[in-house]
Amino acid sequence: MKKKTKRSVNKWIAKNQKEEYIGIHLIADFWGGKIIKNSKEIEKILIESAIIAQNTPLKVSIHKFPNKGITGVILLAESHIAVHSWPEFDYLAIDIFTCGKKSFPYKALDYLIESFQPQKVKIKEIKRGKL
Repeated sequence: MKKKTKRSVNKWIAKNQKEEYIGIHLIADFWGGKIIKNSKEIEKILIESAIIAQNTPLKVSIHKFPNKGITGVILLAESHIAVHSWPEFDYLAIDIFTCGKKSFPYKALDYLIESFQPQKVKIKEIKRGKL
């Protein structure tokens, strides 16, 4: 999965009409959705969410806890996507941080919503590295 990547300054600066910033960080709380206990399925969901967001996957790391919670992180050339589950609270914490003009973090979020089917979602957007 490793790819050699080269960073150029212009590639990493997202622009809209009013501001420039390095990347968008989405923090989402999922309540009451599907709790996936299979590490391989979590890995597949992380990889697919990265591809849908037009990111470059570099490495995936999954850790399963004794209480059946899972933390999964996919390292991207453009930053990362992470999923942390607390089955005992019927809760998932989602973290999507992507950089660049050609990255679409909300597409990754939409795919994660489709995959985990939460009953309640709370989202916070942070524009990182404002110029």
